[in-house]
Amino acid sequence: MAATLPKLATPLAPLLPRLDLSPEAAQAVAGVPTAAEALLRLEAGGYCIEAVRLTAHALPKREAVWWACMCAAAVPDPALAPADVSARSSAEAWVRQPGDDALRRKAWDAAQATGFKTPEAWAAVGAFWSGGSIAPAGQPAVPPAEDLTGRAVGGAVMLASVRGRPERAEARLLRFLGAARDIAAGGAGRLPVEAD
Repeated sequence: MAATLPKLATPLAPLLPRLDLSPEAAQAVAGVPTAAEALLRLEAGGYCIEAVRLTAHALPKREAVWWACMCAAAVPDPALAPADVSARSSAEAWVRQPGDDALRRKAWDAAQATGFKTPEAWAAVGAFWSGGSIAPAGQPAVPPAEDLTGRAVGGAVMLASVRGRPERAEARLLRFLGAARDIAAGGAGRLPVEAD
């Protein structure tokens, strides 16, 4: 099954320092060569949070941000502030044109208008942290650390999992990981909107 997840075919070893795995989860993936295989082992072992963290760092940045957007969309908040709606729209616009630095910066501007409390906000932050410079425009370039998009996406997915109904977190994480596998296989990762 891991072979059917080409966008998670990245080597696992370089990602391990970013994941803060529990000793049990680390044991579950000991000796596993790729992120795809590690994801399947973590899921099989019931380590959903660790699987989310791994996936957020292992997916290509564009796909990771899209995953965060899909998770947020699957758990809507009827009281979502317009700034947060704009943040997700900006993140999705960057996903569609990841080479457009103006869209990447627009995602940051949109995120800054939020309270940084929603998955939509962190999806936009993930887009901004994906590359280019994180310094203000016109200033000397400051590249983002390689792990920042994964951290933002992991946070976005976890926030989506507890939105409104935290008791649904585990079931949501399983759904979200299914979407991630779909994205890793080349699909869109769209999830049905959760009914209340």
